[in-house]
Amino acid sequence: MNIRSLTRGDGVVIGAAVLLFIASFLDTFDKSGNGAPNAWDNLGLVMSMYIGGIAGAVLIVLARALPQPLRFVGLDLGQIGVGLTVFSVWTAFWSTIDPLGPFTDEFQSLDVGAGSGLILGLIAALVLAAGAVATPLVPALQAALVPAPKPPAPQPYGAQPPGGYGYPGAGAPQPGQPYGAQPQPGQPFGQQQPPAAAQQPPAPDFSPFWFAVPVPRPLFAEDGSTAPIAELAPGTWYLAVEQRGVALVAQTQDGRRGVLQDTSGIQRG
Repeated sequence: MNIRSLTRGDGVVIGAAVLLFIASFLDTFDKSGNGAPNAWDNLGLVMSMYIGGIAGAVLIVLARALPQPLRFVGLDLGQIGVGLTVFSVWTAFWSTIDPLGPFTDEFQSLDVGAGSGLILGLIAALVLAAGAVATPLVPALQAALVPAPKPPAPQPYGAQPPGGYGYPGAGAPQPGQPYGAQPQPGQPFGQQQPPAAAQQPPAPDFSPFWFAVPVPRPLFAEDGSTAPIAELAPGTWYLAVEQRGVALVAQTQDGRRGVLQDTSGIQRG
């Protein structure tokens, strides 16, 4: 699970879910004196409005943080989570209009309205659903929740780079050797490896550099197949080894190379 893959929209979802949980312990309607029930006194209300919204937030965050998407009955966990947040708003709206619910007979002689638990719950549910729906649509919400660490200052030529696997300057590839690959037995150190497939020549003025992506993006095979071979996650530095038009040939920490077709918004190291 990669926490750095969470976005600002996910932060809004998490904060709204916490607020929704707090609201479940407050009064569902205003009443003079003590004894006004909260959501936990009404099983249908707490499970549909409060627990339903919190469960939706958990599914959205899990779908974002897991390295591979999980599906249930053909639906992505994030899609199910968004549906639960919308259902939470629906329940909160009608519960605020009719706050007495099953307590109508007990308090029918009183003029009561929605309590702090329902009002705060409705606000939290609205923010929760808005964050869940708007995150894929608003670029500002797609930025990383935890910013990627800044790369260190360039090291003098021949100096030992600082440690830290997968960090800019750590274990930079030797000329002619793929990043992350180990020298083969009987092969002189730094000898050119034979290419596995014909490669397009890089741009003449291109120099390898480290970069990080703002949101998870797929890495496609160099042979042009449409199936992704890996997913680049925010908060991790990758090495760009070639440039092909607007696309980059990137290399992951485990030595896999692929084509990053969407290079918009990347952070250079």
